[in-house]
Amino acid sequence: MAVIVIVGAQWGDEGKGKVVDIYTGFADIVVRYQGGNNAGHTLVVDDRKTVLHLIPSGILHSGKRCVIGNGVVLDLNVLLEETAALRAAGHFQNDSQLVISEHAHVIMPYHRSLDAAREAATGNRIGTTMRGIGPSYEDKIARRGVRVMDLYDPARLRAKIEERLAELNPYFVQHGADAFDVQAVFDEIIAHAERIKPFVSNVSVMLNEQIQKGRHVLFEGAQGTLLDIDHGTYPYVTSSNTIAGGACTGGGVGPTAITGVIGISKAYTTRVGGGPFPTELHDELGKRLREAGEEYGATTGRPRRTGWIDIVALRHAVRVNGLTGLALTKLDVLQGINEIKLCTGYKADGQVLTEFPLDSSLLERCEPVYESMAGWNQPISDIREFDDLPANTQRYVNQLESLLDIPIVLVSVGAGRPQTIVRRNPFRDERKKRDSNP
Repeated sequence: MAVIVIVGAQWGDEGKGKVVDIYTGFADIVVRYQGGNNAGHTLVVDDRKTVLHLIPSGILHSGKRCVIGNGVVLDLNVLLEETAALRAAGHFQNDSQLVISEHAHVIMPYHRSLDAAREAATGNRIGTTMRGIGPSYEDKIARRGVRVMDLYDPARLRAKIEERLAELNPYFVQHGADAFDVQAVFDEIIAHAERIKPFVSNVSVMLNEQIQKGRHVLFEGAQGTLLDIDHGTYPYVTSSNTIAGGACTGGGVGPTAITGVIGISKAYTTRVGGGPFPTELHDELGKRLREAGEEYGATTGRPRRTGWIDIVALRHAVRVNGLTGLALTKLDVLQGINEIKLCTGYKADGQVLTEFPLDSSLLERCEPVYESMAGWNQPISDIREFDDLPANTQRYVNQLESLLDIPIVLVSVGAGRPQTIVRRNPFRDERKKRDSNP
């Protein structure tokens, strides 16, 4: 049995979809444990691109069970659109492949409108996707949210909708938006509830039973470490715990069940939306990284900000996630750059910082301290063995391992599933470790 958590080690968009898709081949169950449809995981299989927002990336493998955990906030419209698109593409042909936690919270229509109304009133200063994710988590924490299990108790569901709209409708009208009709919201949600009912279950019980039986489980995070509500660049963060510990609370398993944590990092750094970004490049090289890496949001289409890899931020990710390995993606994007830089520290207020500051105002003042390495010109997208990579490419990867003090277990050299060098497999390694112990 191996229980592995896949987590973004930067500001999201690191290529988690591809890595989860690859490791799903060795897992039995894949679990999405937090976030909502503000995440977009892109997979390229047989030259066909698939973008998933809620259903775990493992759904492209037939026979794998995919789970939406209680830590996720669920937009039922998006979920149903996603299932229909997957079925039309020849995937998800068996209902038993998908399990939805009865304890997950639902993004209601008024949550999306609340995001938009706040944008109109105050301006979108932190880069929210305006999909209702934050307002849904607010209601969850305020103990007034709608959970999936509430959808099958009509009286309770109606009472919750009535109570919330009594408070929100005056706000909407005040800011020029339409008030919601309680009956219309109720009817819409009830109709969706019947369509998802076959998938609803107690996920915590199911997962713990499967782990006890020795099944391999892969937890899939959304966004990235630096967007974590507690450990990210607050307030420029998402509304959930994106770090590996969120897998326990968002899936209903204990921390002793986790056997490994794999972080995902690009060979450079990107960020979407507002907030500090010490290694950001505002020059032609930054534009080159954006175009070569196709750095546009899978969910919003927004251009991503680009910059050099940030070792200080990655050390923070190693620590707060307890990373046991790192998967390095988009290494091929650096091809043709003569001098590659790595940020190993920050200068701020006359001091050199080697620990990542969580005070966003301080991080805004930080200037990166770089070390440089020679780049490479040879194409690497068709290479499948690490030792066949150009010498300077190997040196770059080895230097990252040395600076972060963790192994780089996977190297992605292109968007396609085969364009991957798997150096260590956490599922196989865990099995070998277990078999070697009497």
